Amino acid sequence: MAGEIRWGILGTGWIATQQTIDLLKNGFTVTAVGSRTLDSATAFASEFGIPNVHGSYEELVADPEVDIVYIATPHPMHHHDALLALNAGKHVLVEKPFTINAAEAKELADLADAKHLVLLEAMWTRFLPHMIRIREIIAAGTIGQVRTVIADHTQFLPKDPAHRINNPDLGGGALLDLGIYPISLAWDVFGKPTTVIANSSKTETGVDRQTAIILGYADGQQALLLCALDTAGPNTATIIGTEGWIDIEGVFYTPTTFTVYDSQQKPIETFEQQVSQRGMQFQAWEAERRIRDGLTDASVLPPSESVQIMETLDEVRRQIGLVYPSEK
Repeated sequence: MAGEIRWGILGTGWIATQQTIDLLKNGFTVTAVGSRTLDSATAFASEFGIPNVHGSYEELVADPEVDIVYIATPHPMHHHDALLALNAGKHVLVEKPFTINAAEAKELADLADAKHLVLLEAMWTRFLPHMIRIREIIAAGTIGQVRTVIADHTQFLPKDPAHRINNPDLGGGALLDLGIYPISLAWDVFGKPTTVIANSSKTETGVDRQTAIILGYADGQQALLLCALDTAGPNTATIIGTEGWIDIEGVFYTPTTFTVYDSQQKPIETFEQQVSQRGMQFQAWEAERRIRDGLTDASVLPPSESVQIMETLDEVRRQIGLVYPSEK
């Protein structure tokens, strides 16, 4: 694709603000924003100097000056809004979790493939410099055969029953909002699990308050994962191999530092990075690279893998009995 790639922002909440800041401060072109209300879109556009303002998502995806749509709506809306953009011929970067379930995810992946459009899940961790280096270290055999991943994502979040994190109508709960990060890390290191074991406790609103997960793999590897929405924890991760391990400091899924140790507990490498803003520009660069190169399924995180990750989340939800109203 010749020339600049033009971004449209679908949704005007907190995460849309973070992505837009990282886009504009790193040289990307944002030409439009759309919201369910014109007032919200106008305020967002005024804050960031965005020229095209739309009072509906339909208008945004129809904008001829938009090439790729960043979808920043609540979880249950991802499927509908991504379909809207793909059917309008736009490339899509959609916030994680990809969708509410694997069936929705597969529909998006199939449509993007049929239309030869780029579809990327905004799991920003995958594209950060520290994760790129970690994959290099693992591939080089520095820590031997990797046997175990241990990771937590535990936060102290609002207890208001109407807040989206506690609201089943908005896909609330620890799993989809927080657990997606350690699960995606385990997928990054090991690929598809052969077994899933999950245990959970629920809030008064019926979403998962805390969920512990063990993923098993064909060669005996394990991932031990925890997410919780009412207890703040270290948010660290450890990747353990037969010849050493990697300690990823908190917060493991953001730009951070890690140290590699050998089997004698001697530090052999420390990686520190200076990343401007929040670091969400890296996933945008990946989306633009794929658009320019015409790669619809060649990525660190192809749509096919996002679908399979949703299958893992579906199995966890089946085991803990978490069903969302939109699925009934």
